[in-house]
Amino acid sequence: MKALRIERKAAKFAAAAVAGRLRAGAGAAVGPLALADVDEPDLPGGDWMRLRPLLAGICGSDLATIDGRSSRYFEPIVSFPFTPGHEVVGRLHDDSRAVLVPVLSCVTRGIDPVCRACAEGRTNHCGRIAFGHLEPGLQSGYCTDTGGGWSASMVAHPSQLLAVPDDFSDEAAVMVEPTACAVHAARRVAAAGPHRTVAVVGAGTLGLLTIAALRAEATVGTLLATAKHPHQKTLASALGADQVVAPRELARAVRSLTGSFVLDGGQLTDGVDVVVDCVGSADSLAQALQVAAPGGEVLVVGMPGHTTLDLTTLWHRETAIRGCYAYTRPDFERALTLVVEAGLDRLVSATYPLARYTEAIEHAANAGARGAVKVAFDLRKAARR
Repeated sequence: MKALRIERKAAKFAAAAVAGRLRAGAGAAVGPLALADVDEPDLPGGDWMRLRPLLAGICGSDLATIDGRSSRYFEPIVSFPFTPGHEVVGRLHDDSRAVLVPVLSCVTRGIDPVCRACAEGRTNHCGRIAFGHLEPGLQSGYCTDTGGGWSASMVAHPSQLLAVPDDFSDEAAVMVEPTACAVHAARRVAAAGPHRTVAVVGAGTLGLLTIAALRAEATVGTLLATAKHPHQKTLASALGADQVVAPRELARAVRSLTGSFVLDGGQLTDGVDVVVDCVGSADSLAQALQVAAPGGEVLVVGMPGHTTLDLTTLWHRETAIRGCYAYTRPDFERALTLVVEAGLDRLVSATYPLARYTEAIEHAANAGARGAVKVAFDLRKAARR
């Protein structure tokens, strides 16, 4: 079968990282990624199923991995060679469709008894992601044994499958996984109670979905958002943001909203209750700390990497920074309904066959500038064979 694979070849990763730096975020290098003829992955156990991807999204974490920008933190929890793709809707042996819940937890790894986090339903906090009868992998799409969505076939444990209603389009279904991330973030915000003000930094796929999820799951007085491009501003407003500004205008907007004073260095004396950073860059994190209120919280939803930050404001203003990784199954179940309620299938902007992977990666890396949101691989012809 055809699959896009990443091999563990240091020279290719180094070349991709250099290319990424030279391009300064203008696109993604594809050095370690190649289209190959490979065998279908074996079923790890008798209860596992084969899933034939129909659509598989390209995520920001995928781009960081391909571009050589992801942290070396991931090395012990990824196994090579692997086929990327964790935003997947596929077809099962009985012709039904399912969305993949990609986290590889104790249950999928055949570990008994399960760890405390898995026992409590917090599978995104599983402490066994490099153990059990599978090779290391925090999720399907980063594990050599499971395969990934950027292929004609992968395998999944029944606990990883969520049935897709017949009236769901494939485009709606492929948005469920990233929407589950947003639901998880919104529920984190909601758990702290009603908030007078919340700011969302970034209006790519994750930022837009988080805006929709916050409006559905949390009680927020005023919801601010930053967006670089016109179509992002339009979508952010349509999905529930009260005010959408360019990134450089966020501090001014927060000052106006909160009545804050400005110190000589540009630091605000007040700020918003919660900042949800859907980018995860050094600039976005610094901006989040700048506009968070004393005693406020920065929720990091976009995948960060190595960065340098001045944390004096965090200390002086008692600001909290909290990570927000992935989701639980209830987040997925809520995402399935939210995709319909908010019409999130409209965020699928373009699809490509695997053979045009270079174009697909380039489009996804430049989605904002090109007026797009979600870019995905279309494997429906392969699934019909």
